[in-house]
Amino acid sequence: MTKISSLHARQVLDSRGNPTIEVECTLDDNSFGRAAVPSGASTGSHEAVELRDEDPEIYAGKSVLKAVENVNDTIASALEGKVIEDQTLIDYALIDLDGTEQKSKLGANAMLGVSMAVARARASSESVALFESLAKQAGRKSPTLLPVPLMNVINGGKHADSGLAFQECMLVPTEFTSFSEALRAGVETFHVLKKILAKQGYTTAVGDEGGFAPRVENSQEAFNFLLQAIEDAGYAGKIKLAIDAAASEFFVDGVYHVDNATFSSSELVEYYKNLCSQYPLISIEDSHSEDDWDGFAHMMQDLGRTVQLVGDDLLVTNTERIKIAIEKKAANSVLIKLNQIGTVTETIEAIKLAQDNGMTAIVSHRSGETEDTFIAHLAVALETGQIKTGSLSRSDRVAKYNQLLRIEERLQTRARYQSSL
Repeated sequence: MTKISSLHARQVLDSRGNPTIEVECTLDDNSFGRAAVPSGASTGSHEAVELRDEDPEIYAGKSVLKAVENVNDTIASALEGKVIEDQTLIDYALIDLDGTEQKSKLGANAMLGVSMAVARARASSESVALFESLAKQAGRKSPTLLPVPLMNVINGGKHADSGLAFQECMLVPTEFTSFSEALRAGVETFHVLKKILAKQGYTTAVGDEGGFAPRVENSQEAFNFLLQAIEDAGYAGKIKLAIDAAASEFFVDGVYHVDNATFSSSELVEYYKNLCSQYPLISIEDSHSEDDWDGFAHMMQDLGRTVQLVGDDLLVTNTERIKIAIEKKAANSVLIKLNQIGTVTETIEAIKLAQDNGMTAIVSHRSGETEDTFIAHLAVALETGQIKTGSLSRSDRVAKYNQLLRIEERLQTRARYQSSL
């Protein structure tokens, strides 16, 4: 049986130029895996703890040297020599070693780096692609479904200084027969959008996730730009719209502040209903603040039959919170972020719980990303059918799209594309 020979971590930089942790795993058959951990800007308070040093003299407090030390000392001592055939055993050994509810002792970033690196090393040892190895670990056979990309082409909220309340306005290319065709449609629309914005005097600089950040008056103006770009690119009716409202960020003193107006929780539902009646909006993420369960349930009652209602800050890839959402009928979709929960095993458990209960699952990046392409493999391995990995610029985003192209090519005629959400 193959065992962990060594674990080694270092501090590297993410797409925002902030420190993050990278972990390398070497097995006793010389197989090797490396993984870098992303970081969010808009983070839910219920997420697992991202351990940072908080020393103002080093990277303004954002260094992760303690997390690196935890891997190189505590975790390495505990895991070196462990058999790696079962990811669950490795990940629950990490969980037991940490011993805290939100992984505050070792840090979710340290634990996830190890978990991902081990998964990569195992795939190398098995001489299979990472998505194939992950599928085997999850009890899935021969995954062939490529995900629909939710492409964040207009950035707002905490991802850009644009004045737009919503954090992400996305293109969703649904009416296509392959991932590569859908990707091309998104790319062409993105470039048309840039020309439209430039012609009207708006900035075409990009935000954290590679989307444009024009200073628009309201969400309707952003949507109108997107519809014009879709039509001019020749894809009217084939590309739909989605938003990540990230409502926790505009929930202040008990009310929601959107488009120069204030709304109660129930009034905000009516606001979304009006948007859905005007625009081809098929997915709304974090419509309400992270603990406004009643607001989410109200959304489900009024829009849940026709719109994908996604919990991100609400659910934080946590099975206990997903169970509450199922009981309360508060969402019909869950956003999946590895670093919200801290291990590959727990992430897979969250996806399977959602799928087993009729919810969709969307594998997602973070605003502070790296060149790591793990999430592309995860989306295919669990056949989630959807992925969020940003816009069509910045290599930290495009790397994931390119990896999906490689997977599609590897699958050849077996590759499938989910043409609707």
